[in-house]
Amino acid sequence: MTSYISHTSVDCRNAYELSEWWKQVLGYVDVADDPNEPGHDECMILSPETGHRLLFIEVPEDKQVKNRIHLDLRPADRTQAEEVDRLEGIGATELADLRGKWGEGTGWVVLADPEGNEFCMLRSEAERGDPEG
Repeated sequence: MTSYISHTSVDCRNAYELSEWWKQVLGYVDVADDPNEPGHDECMILSPETGHRLLFIEVPEDKQVKNRIHLDLRPADRTQAEEVDRLEGIGATELADLRGKWGEGTGWVVLADPEGNEFCMLRSEAERGDPEG
């Protein structure tokens, strides 16, 4: 027997605002019969393509240290640089630029969402030249 991932949870100060931000990043939507609204202390969003769910839960503590688990994102329809620019334009903060660290065409960019949760932006499949990912 095994387990499966029901959803990924993100602790935060403002569940509604952070879920709205991540909807812009990922193209996720509200759960049809459970829409998110300002003031909700738990907000779930989901991928309309895969069904993956992200749950944002308000907690009283601020983020203290680096995440021990994070999302690695890959641009779906643009380059890594274009996606980093787009995300910074909607409020992401660049924490580290590791592009090229291990040679030309390698690496990623470490970003933070508006509440400081880290995530990485990888190169697109086209930039990798590997259709299998």
